[in-house]
Amino acid sequence: MSWDSLIAALAVVSIKNNMPEDQQPPVCDYEGSDYQARFWETGGREYEDRCEGIALKRMLPRGGELMLELGAGAGRNTPRYRGFKRIVLLDYSRTQLQQAQERLGRLERYIYVAADIYRLPFVDGLFDAATMIRTLHHMADAPAALHQVRNVLQPGAIFILEFANKRNFKSILRHALGRQTWNPYTLDPIEFAPLNFDFHPRAIRAWLQEEGFKTEKILTVSHFRVSVLKRTIPACVLAGFDSLLQWTGVLGQFTPSVFIKTKVDGEGEGTSTILADTNAFFKCPECGHAPLTCMQQQIGCPTCKREWSISDGIYDFRGK
Repeated sequence: MSWDSLIAALAVVSIKNNMPEDQQPPVCDYEGSDYQARFWETGGREYEDRCEGIALKRMLPRGGELMLELGAGAGRNTPRYRGFKRIVLLDYSRTQLQQAQERLGRLERYIYVAADIYRLPFVDGLFDAATMIRTLHHMADAPAALHQVRNVLQPGAIFILEFANKRNFKSILRHALGRQTWNPYTLDPIEFAPLNFDFHPRAIRAWLQEEGFKTEKILTVSHFRVSVLKRTIPACVLAGFDSLLQWTGVLGQFTPSVFIKTKVDGEGEGTSTILADTNAFFKCPECGHAPLTCMQQQIGCPTCKREWSISDGIYDFRGK
């Protein structure tokens, strides 16, 4: 089992949605996990982190008003979004967001939200940009997740998506040698570990197109994700070579990680009229009503009477 799979297996898996239990996708919950320390800080992932930083720099707009970081975790990538005035860090795990607070601080620029991507608690057309990095691979229903993202983006918004690619060189070779039962060329996702999915690039592009996302750029990332190379060659050198090859994503995608920059159809309308009031960002994830009623340590829906906590600077929209 790979380190990615081990981390996912250690995560607490729960089902918490407003749909009937037999219809709702499962949620991968990293509550209480030391994922940031074990995977990124001491797990030998400096190369991958550098490569992702290069890809994001090439795709991010110069600036914007309000960005949504989906699957923000402990805020590893958040400092890379320096061009945005305000950033909403969304993760299902409250403890991951607490780690992000320790890293970034409780500045007005950062808004911390614990919520389910399948039930985003934001008014439609709120954000002018969003990213989803190393998060879609935990989505059992990727099209449903992408639909939610589209709803909260305004026309003209930029959406940067990273996904785990099932049609990578390693899986193609293993399949050809008979060491892998699943076919890397089929369009269906493959769940290689509990709540760990690899996707075919063509399927991802089709889902994005169906939701009204127009692809602007594709980068292939982590060309040299091979243990022996990472042990013998400095991460900065490997990342430099990777940087030279990322542009080949326009020709074909065969790396384990792929970044896609998309733009929502239409012209942007702006969000400046509500940016001053953070509480105006939210809608009820249960019934869709907006605005919500905000109290000092609670935010509630006047229609369905559901209430959620605001504690230690974190809006907590999880559960029912």
